[in-house]
Amino acid sequence: MITSNDRPQTRLATRLAFLAAGFGLASWAPLVPFAKARLGVDDGALGLLLLCLGLGSVLAMALTGVASARYGARPVIVLGGLLMAAALPFLALASTPLTLGLVLFVFGAGLGSLDVAMNIHAVDVEKDAPSPLMSGFHALFSIGGFAGAAFVTALLSMGVAPVACAFAGAVGVGATILFAWPRLLKAKVALDTPLFAAPRGVVLVLAALAAATFLAEGAILDWSALLITDAGLVALSQGGIGYIVFSIAMTTGRFVGDGVTARLGDFRTLFWGGLIALSGFALLLLAPAAPVAIGGFVLIGLGASNIVPVLFRLAGRQTVMPSGLAVAAITTTGYAGILIGPAGLGFVAHLTGLKAAFWILAALMALVPLFARTVTRTVAQQ
Repeated sequence: MITSNDRPQTRLATRLAFLAAGFGLASWAPLVPFAKARLGVDDGALGLLLLCLGLGSVLAMALTGVASARYGARPVIVLGGLLMAAALPFLALASTPLTLGLVLFVFGAGLGSLDVAMNIHAVDVEKDAPSPLMSGFHALFSIGGFAGAAFVTALLSMGVAPVACAFAGAVGVGATILFAWPRLLKAKVALDTPLFAAPRGVVLVLAALAAATFLAEGAILDWSALLITDAGLVALSQGGIGYIVFSIAMTTGRFVGDGVTARLGDFRTLFWGGLIALSGFALLLLAPAAPVAIGGFVLIGLGASNIVPVLFRLAGRQTVMPSGLAVAAITTTGYAGILIGPAGLGFVAHLTGLKAAFWILAALMALVPLFARTVTRTVAQQ
C-alpha cells in the first residue's frame, strides 16, 4: 500500500533533487580551466581554491542535519539548490582568487546542504515504500553529472562564452528545484531536536564504512589514471579510461540496485558488494594487461555502487540518534573521505608507492563485508 510519504510525486521530487545536485556540480567542472586562465594562477593555487568548495560543503553538511531534523528536508533542499544555482554564474565571473574562493565556498555550501537534505528526504520516502528506492535515487545524481558536464561542454565547443554556459547551467538547476518544490514532503517542525548529536553506536560504524567507500571513489577519480599509466598498461592519452568504465559500471549498478537489494536484502548487498569491489581492486593491482585492469574497474564500480545507498537506508532505520542527524553524519564523513582521502593517499603513495597505497585502500574496503552482518543485525534489533 502506498502511504503518505511514498507517492509518485514525492518519488519524482526526490529524483529531481538528486538530478539537480549532480547537474549543478558537473556544470562547474568544464569551467575550471577557464577560471584558471582568467585568474592566471598555477595548479597549486587552483587546488587551494578548490578546497574552498569542499570546506563550504562540509561546514554546511554539519548544520543541515539539524535544520532538516527541525524544519524538514523540504526548505533545505529548496534553499540549498537555489543557492547553488545562484552561485554558479559567479564562478565564471570571479576576477580575483579571493572572490573565486568566496563564491566556491557559497557554491559548496549550497551543494552540501542539498546533498544532506535530499538524502534525508530519500530516507523518509523509502521508509513508506514497499520496496527499496535508494539506489535508484543515487543513480540520478550520476545521470545529472553526465548531463551537466555534457551540456556545458557542448555549449563551450560551440563557442558560447563561459559566463553564458554557467548561467544556462544555473537555470537548469534552479528550474529543476522549483519544479520539485511543491512535490516535496511537507516540512515537519520539531524544535525539540538537539542542536548537536555526536555520532555514536552503529552510526559511527556506518559513517566509517561510508568514508571508506567514498575514499575508494575519490581515489579512482584522482589517481587511477596515474596508476595504470605508470604501470605501462595504457598510454598517457588513455589514462582516463579507468574512471570512465568505473563510472558507467557504478551508474548501471545503481539503476538495477533497488531490485538487487529487494532480492538479496541489505546484508547480502553489503557483503557481496564489498567482496566484488575487493576482488576488483585485486584484479586491478595484479593486472598484467590493460583488459584485465579494465575488468577490475568494472568490478569496483559494480561492487561499490549500492553500498552507500544501503548505508543511508540503515541510518534512517537506526534509533540511536535522530535519523536526520545520522544521515548528515554519514554524508559529512563520506564527503570528507572524497575531499581529504585522495590527498592522504598521495602522501602514503609518496612513502610506499602508489600501488602499495591502493592495496591499503583495498584493505579499507574489506571493512564493508567484515562489518556487514554487524551493522545490519544491530539496526534490525533496535
